[in-house]
Order: sequence, then C-alpha cells, then structure tokens
Amino acid sequence: MPADPLPLRITPAPNPVDQTIEPLLGASLTNAWVADDATVQASRSVRGRLLERLAVSRAASTAMVTARPRRLAATPLAPGVAGRLLYATQAGRPPRPGEPLRTLLVDLQPGSRWQEPDAACHREWLVLRGQAHIGEERLQLRDYHAAPAGSAPRTVSSEDGAWLFLRESALAAGPGDAPFSVRDADAGWPEFAPGIRRRVLWQRGGQAALLYHAQPGAAVPRHRHGHDEECLMVQGELFLDDLLLQAGDYQLAPAGTGHGITETDTGVVIYAHGDLDLQFVA
Repeated sequence: MPADPLPLRITPAPNPVDQTIEPLLGASLTNAWVADDATVQASRSVRGRLLERLAVSRAASTAMVTARPRRLAATPLAPGVAGRLLYATQAGRPPRPGEPLRTLLVDLQPGSRWQEPDAACHREWLVLRGQAHIGEERLQLRDYHAAPAGSAPRTVSSEDGAWLFLRESALAAGPGDAPFSVRDADAGWPEFAPGIRRRVLWQRGGQAALLYHAQPGAAVPRHRHGHDEECLMVQGELFLDDLLLQAGDYQLAPAGTGHGITETDTGVVIYAHGDLDLQFVA
C-alpha cells in the first residue's frame, strides 16, 4: 500500500484504547468535578474559581451534540450495508443556519450496494476508509463528492469494503448546480494558519465544507459559530474544549455557540462544515 501523502505528520493514537480510561472519553472532563452551588459560592479560593469556570464550560457543552461510532447501534440499510446515525434534526422547529437534516456513517462490506436514500436533499459524501463508487465516480480516502438537491440518486457500492460519511441538508440547488468531486490526490493543502492547512471543498452564502490538516501542537483561537459547526474526525485526535475526539467521532456545535479550545497533540485531519470565515473572539 502506498504511503499516505499527507504533508504534515500525524502521530498514531494508542490502539486499542486503554480500557481503564475508555469510559472517560464518553463525557466531558468537567464531569470529573462535582460541586454544588453552595460550595462554589462559599469559596473564592483558586479551587472555587476553577470550579466556576468548569461549571461554565459544562453548561456551554450541553448545547453540543457528540457522537462516537463505537457506541452507536448499526442499522441495516441493505444487504452488507449498515448505517450509524450521528445527527438528525428535530421536527417541528425552524432549522438553524447551516444545520444538516441528517448525518451518518455508512459501512459498506465488500461487494455490497446501496441506493442513495433521498434525491430531494443536498448530499455530501466523504470517504473515510477504503474505496467506493457513487454511480460512476470512483472515490478513495478523503475524496469528497457533492450532489445537489434534485439530482438523480445513484448506487453506492464497494468492491473491497469502505467507510463513508454522508451529510444530507435542505439546501436548494442553485442555477447550474451539478454533482462534482474533489479528489484528495489533486486538491492540495493550502496554508491556512501556522501549522494548519485547509482545503475548501464546497461553499455558499458564508458556509462551507472543509478539510483541515494540522500538525501536532497546532491550535485554533477561541471562536464563535455563525452557522452550525460540524467536526468529523478523519485521522488523529482533537480536543474541543474539554472533550477528546478520536477518529470517526463527530460533534455538532449549534449556531450561536463557540469553542474556546481547539487543539491537537497528535496532528489531525478533520472534515468540518460551518463558517467559511471563522469568527474569532478575544
């Protein structure tokens, strides 16, 4: 197998995860600190101030939706095809800016086939593992494919097995929109910030689908979200505030929320869907 042509280094995370610490990955680190209001109010010590800040962080994190595939039930979609639902919008309320209708991971076993489910939606695909065909398009690791609403549904298949990310949204097709692909081997990694490269896959009206590639130790400053911000871990590990996300993990931060800490100690490749221009705050 040829070497993965990433320009920046990614340090492999422990695999398998140490079973003694794995339960800690399912909740924010602030859950390790428990203090009632009386304790916080009674103490202005360093510990008291720290607990206050942790309480604020914990309250902010309640708006986030975090999904870890290893903890999600697989739903059969077709023979040899299973899906793991990452996010689905709630019925009966107006959509937020940039909110998806549904996101899921699609696991294709060797030789399996599946028909795209809803041609009325705007569909975005990203290959996370293996190789797959979407119609006549042959896609490999980190290849991206978008199909506007109303385009004919295609058959999704894989000869040797693949793991795909699917994002569906209510975005209407624009004039001249047609299905297209962005191939990892051809797209390049433009510089975005020190230690961080960014690839714009798709954009419209201030929102975008993006791939970020960061070296170990890289960080993004505190920022807020004008659109829902989705982060899907493709490779490596990332801290989003007090949560550690690993390969395959997904987080949706609703429009109006923000992230104070975004950093990696392993190096990372992330699929992100949200603001094209990050809204940095002091």
